[in-house]
Amino acid sequence: MNPTRLALTRTLVLGLGLVGLSASVLAAETVRYVALVDGGKQAGQQVVTHRDDGSYAVDFIFKDNGRGPELKEEYTLAADGTYTRYRVQGTSTFGAAIDETFSRNGDQAEWKSKSDDGRQTVSGTALYSPLGGSPASFSVAMAALAKRADGKLPLIPSGTLTSRKVADAQVQCGATQRPVQLVAVTGVGLTPTFAWATTDASPRLFAYIYPGFLQLIEDGCQGGADALEARQKQAEAEALVDLAKRLGHPLAGATLIRNARVFDSEHARLGEPSDVLVKDGKIVSVTAAGKGGKGGKGGKVDAANIIDAGGKVLLPGLFDMHGHVGRWDGGLNLAAGVTTVRDMGNDNATLQQMLGEIKDGTLMSPDVVPAGFIEGESKYSARNGFVVKNLDDAKKAVDWYAQHGYPQIKIYNSFPKDILKDTVAYAHSKGMRVSGHVPAFLRAQDVVDDGFDEIQHINQLMLNFFVDDKTDTRTLARFYLPAEKTDGLDLDSKPVQDFIQTLASKQVVIDPTLATFEFLHQRNGEMSPIVADVADHLPPDIQRGRRAAEMNIPDDATAQRYNRSYAKMVEFVGRAYKAGVPMVAGTDEMVGFTLQHELELYVQAGLTPSQALQVATWNGAKYTRTLAERGSVAPGKRSDIVLIDGDPTVNIADIRNVALVIKGSTAYYPSEIHEALGIKPFVPAVKVSAAP
Repeated sequence: MNPTRLALTRTLVLGLGLVGLSASVLAAETVRYVALVDGGKQAGQQVVTHRDDGSYAVDFIFKDNGRGPELKEEYTLAADGTYTRYRVQGTSTFGAAIDETFSRNGDQAEWKSKSDDGRQTVSGTALYSPLGGSPASFSVAMAALAKRADGKLPLIPSGTLTSRKVADAQVQCGATQRPVQLVAVTGVGLTPTFAWATTDASPRLFAYIYPGFLQLIEDGCQGGADALEARQKQAEAEALVDLAKRLGHPLAGATLIRNARVFDSEHARLGEPSDVLVKDGKIVSVTAAGKGGKGGKGGKVDAANIIDAGGKVLLPGLFDMHGHVGRWDGGLNLAAGVTTVRDMGNDNATLQQMLGEIKDGTLMSPDVVPAGFIEGESKYSARNGFVVKNLDDAKKAVDWYAQHGYPQIKIYNSFPKDILKDTVAYAHSKGMRVSGHVPAFLRAQDVVDDGFDEIQHINQLMLNFFVDDKTDTRTLARFYLPAEKTDGLDLDSKPVQDFIQTLASKQVVIDPTLATFEFLHQRNGEMSPIVADVADHLPPDIQRGRRAAEMNIPDDATAQRYNRSYAKMVEFVGRAYKAGVPMVAGTDEMVGFTLQHELELYVQAGLTPSQALQVATWNGAKYTRTLAERGSVAPGKRSDIVLIDGDPTVNIADIRNVALVIKGSTAYYPSEIHEALGIKPFVPAVKVSAAP
């Protein structure tokens, strides 16, 4: 998995590419776009045809890492640029069928998809927001928005779209230079969407760029994509600096947190009420509540700031051990109490830029511990990080990551199996850990034998029992095989027990990302289990999108089998933990909401809530090799701490009730961040006040 890429394919299939099309511009015309990933490899295309009868037809395909949507769209537009008729058919990223229709007659609008349907009375201009559309289907919004005098475009079923220009540029297309503008669109999703548009009266998309990964651009203008990406990154950085200034609250001098029950992450237990003194980004002391501490005289503490915890639970900052960080993820992560993310594969230049911005304090973000991504060359290759063909290439990649301070590397699906053992040994010789997916034509047992320190994803573990040296797991088979076959796997059988004991005896860490793999059994119309308990906190468009299935589950019998398979995956994780297999808590999915559900699943698997919290704190620090400075609330460690309204050691669901986050010398109020992103806050903030 890779949520940056997965989010991108979802973004594309949900129609968030913001391609603006209008009848006046495209009459009797075809516009072609190419989708480029990772330095220029074509991964898809979009062809938009304006027919003689005034209707539009769209062919869209995007394939990356063995998966991606394929869609065909048809629609007609009213005079105000909104849909009168719309239909999209095809398949989603993981193969689920898409068939969605919309029509408007007068003031009556109705729609139907595989996951929802509805009718609505609409007065005046309003644009239907397709659930499963191509970039072109949503892009009609730009031309319709340009016609609105108030700059606001009402959406069906709900919401309002707005946009603003943030930059201009000139792009060379063959012998012609074309002016384009970068616009930031808000009203869909949790963060702004940036797109390059034409500058005429009825604008349409020129390029949609996701820095470090995707460039969707008009065919013939590819040579200008890199310059546009650089300008967009600069514009986004300016917006992100402003966001950090608005939502971060610097702590000058010492801060005393009074009457907090501190979670002892080393021993997985909750302590008595304490006072915690922090200063200059470090924890100075932890003492019994009301007894004072270091830094003052006569039991008094000299503190410029006071935080009254009121008996709430104080945790060390949480670790998300499986992220693929983006520059806009920071607020969502911090609001969830995540102060450190292990990045499990990214565009190297983009990640280096982010690491610099975090160090300089210009980017609101958790700290990032990077894992170096190494893939093998094939038609299925995920092309971020390094793509290698031989051992010499692999050693050069390891050397680069070692020189740049990466504590580990991550091996991916197409890595050549004949050089795996030597590559692992070489990384170990550099003092680096090795983890990853199980490369195609191997089993998990093979990578353990070759020296892996860790394995990512529950499906990669389960495939150990379902594949042989002829099975190509770079295809969707890596998802459908575990969904189909785990139901019939006897967890008490010798092969399963032997494998678990091998993992335990060799202390091979597992990063199961159970919450991510809930999609294996989610059906159309069902809310994603990741957000099912908190869906009413999310914007309506997010709620609607999270009811769409990813997998092709054609009937009740298949659904029941996939449900039983998933339940056994959860049980496997619990059995492994109890057998002594080390575990870390990662997400690889929706930022800000997935880690909480991951911990709930660990409790479902048989861990106590305190053990689940230990996995997300102490273990995270241990296996990122940052335990000397993070992972527990103790003197001398970083003041990365989280105040919870409730007791997650009793009810793990309380982990969502984050009242305050301190990362180093900056305080964040999750309720404030959530309000800024259109999310209904979970609990009131506990704020910092000046000492009397």
